[in-house]
Amino acid sequence: MYRRNLLKLLGASALGEAIAYTRSFPASATTLENIKWGYIGVGSPEHWAELAPEYQLCQTGRQQTPINLQGTTDIETAALVFNYRHTPLKIINNDHSIQVNYTPGSSITFKGEIFNLLQFHFHHPSEHQITGQPFDLEIHLVHRSAAGKLAVVGIFAQAGALNPILQTIWDVMPSQPQPEQLFENISINVSQLLPSDRSFYEYRGSLTTPPCSEDVLWFVMQQPIEVSWQQIQQFAAIFPHNSRPIQPLNSRKLLGNRQ
Repeated sequence: MYRRNLLKLLGASALGEAIAYTRSFPASATTLENIKWGYIGVGSPEHWAELAPEYQLCQTGRQQTPINLQGTTDIETAALVFNYRHTPLKIINNDHSIQVNYTPGSSITFKGEIFNLLQFHFHHPSEHQITGQPFDLEIHLVHRSAAGKLAVVGIFAQAGALNPILQTIWDVMPSQPQPEQLFENISINVSQLLPSDRSFYEYRGSLTTPPCSEDVLWFVMQQPIEVSWQQIQQFAAIFPHNSRPIQPLNSRKLLGNRQ
């Protein structure tokens, strides 16, 4: 769902403390960016709340992500409309994932509200699970509305055929942490990562990384896409495990939306 870069992109919004990483962030970032969190050892998810007062929701929150996707209430709801355009490839290894920063102009629309695409990144294995089973990868497409609301589209990936757009990204994927690299001669469109069936799970959740801010609208696509086993292993060689454990659903409703 990335410390220094993670604390830059949503600077003006309190919700922006942790998801996007390419723009300025207010004074608290100066302190938080020095905190080492991760997925193993003393900085692992079970210790996130101990690392900083701003991270308390990682332990006390009641609407945390990821969750186990089962026990859905199936409904027909408003369509989730994707409006993704091509963008020059801007890639970063932020020491927690591989992230692609997106040029402004792409968005999703849900119930009349527009959420602009900021970036997408990857988790291995998947953070969400379906009936207790993880997938090989999960891609998170992070969006923000003009009002500062966050919406994330999650896409599962499983071993199968080679994925061309993923390979385009993997071919220039940095194996070590480093600032954003711009490849003006490489153009991608994240719509090519969407499954053909646009049915999705919907629920209210959180960031999956510190500070675990809540009131994030989640859309997790029900149909996985295929990536090759070699592509999975290429990412796993850099990030053997960068997934937060499953969190309780508590009193939330999990909706299954058929499109």
